[in-house]
Parts: sequence; C-alpha cells; structure tokens
Amino acid sequence: MRWSFSLLRAFNIDLRVHITFPLILLLGAVQWGSRFGAPGAAFGVILMALLFVCVVLHELAHSPVREIVLLPIGGVARMEKNPEKPLHELLISLAGPLTNFVIAGVLLGVTRASPTLRAFRGEDLFGPDAAPPGLPALLYWLLSANIVLGLFNLVPAYPMDGGRVLRAGLSMFLGQRRATRIASIVAQIIATLMGAFGVVSGNFMLALIALFIFASAGQERFAGQATAVLKTLRVGDAYNKYALTLAPGDHLSTVVDYILTSYQPDYAVLHGGDLIGIVTRDDVLRALASDPRDLYVSGIMQREVPRVSAQQTLEDVRQTLAGAGKRVAAVYEGSGDRHYLGLVSLEDIQEALLVASFVERQQQLRGLPSAG
Repeated sequence: MRWSFSLLRAFNIDLRVHITFPLILLLGAVQWGSRFGAPGAAFGVILMALLFVCVVLHELAHSPVREIVLLPIGGVARMEKNPEKPLHELLISLAGPLTNFVIAGVLLGVTRASPTLRAFRGEDLFGPDAAPPGLPALLYWLLSANIVLGLFNLVPAYPMDGGRVLRAGLSMFLGQRRATRIASIVAQIIATLMGAFGVVSGNFMLALIALFIFASAGQERFAGQATAVLKTLRVGDAYNKYALTLAPGDHLSTVVDYILTSYQPDYAVLHGGDLIGIVTRDDVLRALASDPRDLYVSGIMQREVPRVSAQQTLEDVRQTLAGAGKRVAAVYEGSGDRHYLGLVSLEDIQEALLVASFVERQQQLRGLPSAG
C-alpha cells in the first residue's frame, strides 16, 4: 500500500504501518491525557498499541497472509493467494472475528480469576468519574474492544469479514463473479447508511470507516470482474512472441538502442537458447545514472525470474508475480519444461484484460454470451 513503511518482517509476513497510523496513538493520548494528564496520555498510547496488537492477531488468523498494513481505522491484510473455493473463503473470513472473541474470552477469564479485577465494574470505564489508568481499565477496555471488533467485522459489508462471508455464501449458488457484484453493492448501501449516521451523530470516525468501506467495495467489485476475465485467458495468448532478445556479451548501449527504437520495456538475456536473466527499462536507467561505462548486460541483469507455463491462466500469473514481488515472468512451453518462449509482464496482463473486457462488453451489447 502506498504511503506505508515496513515495521518488521517475520515468517515471510511484512508488517507495514501507514503514515497516518500515529493519528490513532495521538487520539488515545488526547482522550486519556485530557482527564489524567501525562500518565493518562502514556496510558492512552499503550492502550491503542495493544489494541492494534489484537488487530494484527485478527489479520494473521486469515492466513496465509503476505502483508498486513495498519491504518488508523484498522488493519488490511493481503493474502498470498485468494481462496478459490467458497467454503475456504467462508472459513478464512470467520477466523478473524473468532480470534477477537477468543481474545475477549481469555481476558474475561483473567478478570474473573482475580478478586480485585472482578470487583471492577464495566461502567467504571465511562462517565465523568471514569476509573484512572491502571491494569483493570486496560483489561476491560481491551475486552470490550475485542468484542466490538469481532461483531463489527461481521457486518455484511464487503470487503469486511462479514461481507466476505456473504460473498462466500452467494458464490455457492451464483458463482463468484455475480456474488462479488451483489456483495459489493450491499456493502456500498450499508456504507452509505453508516456514513450518513456518522455525519448526523457527529461520529466522524464512523463516517471515515464508511467512506473506506464504500471505496474498497468498488475496488473489490472491479478486482472480482478482472479476476473472472483473466481466468479465461492463457499466458500463451498474451506474451510477446516476437520480442527482441539479448546475449550476455551485449553492451548497455545495445539495450538503449532497442528501447529508443522498439518501445519494448523488458529484454530476455539468452545463452544457447536458455534464459539466464532479464534486463528491464528500470535496470537500464539505474545503470546509466550510476556508471558512465558501457557495461555488459550480464552485469546489470536480474537473474531471479519467476517461471510460468504458457498453459496457465493470466490470473495464475498475476498471483505468481504478486507473491514474488516481481512484474515480469518467463514463459515456458509447459510445467517443468526447459523450452523458453518469451516474457510476460503485469503491463501485458493489464492490456489483455482491457482488450478482453472490451470484447466482452461488445458481446453483451449484441446479446451474445461472454467467455466468462
């Protein structure tokens, strides 16, 4: 996600923090600091930080997860691969809220086990005589927050967990494409009502969450349509069969000439017909900016290139590239085949998507069945 930076990486999961995330820490500091001074401000920051630990645990429950981004309004998880079967999506979606309920259950058990904590009343968290910062307030706040998080995420507003549960259920009967469209429309209706209530009641955080849900639902609907179209296209229909190639002994100036005259952005480096690396336009620009010499392409090429089969769908390739963090893959004749065919990039996939979507719209206008 743009405007985010990596906080830590563990077990191949990148935990990122959006630049606006400190706002929620500031909010906690202001709310508690206005009542209890500096100790209250520190308590508010700790409380918000622990709350987002619970958010991270919620997102991890949706495993396999590749990346988690923390925003002031919650967390966003990017999965390694979207579940293909509705039942899998249903179970993965329910895992997040269930984690919050489990955390709440553990906290409830802790508070019930201690006579001191058991004497603390939930209503002591609110009102003009609210309890001061301390362990009882911390545990009860986290307890109530996890219950609210679990319930709120079950609201059937796609792409929230409840919306994904709705889509999974609809997919079992209507197919994923129609289910995504219906779930996203329901989400935008709910988001509109939620946003209106937030504005009228003065709850601008709720209005902000509603705006995020509305925009995300539209993006998910577009992504669902794109996925459906790309699943009907094969890699063999999208890669450049007449691309210019390079040899390891070619110079950087040769690539520059190709870029200026062919508009081809990516070049395979071949040795005896076998792919040994690729050189992209960005590789060339970095080399030109850092070294005035006319280098060999073998010195600037990328040696690690994802491999895909010409028989795979473009959606499979897009998932492969996303998982590898790359934008170009090498195309081979078949799975495990050493016969190199060409390169396919994210831009090639996007072009194929635009063309196929246009053809599909034309077929729909003419009353013909689409390929999807």
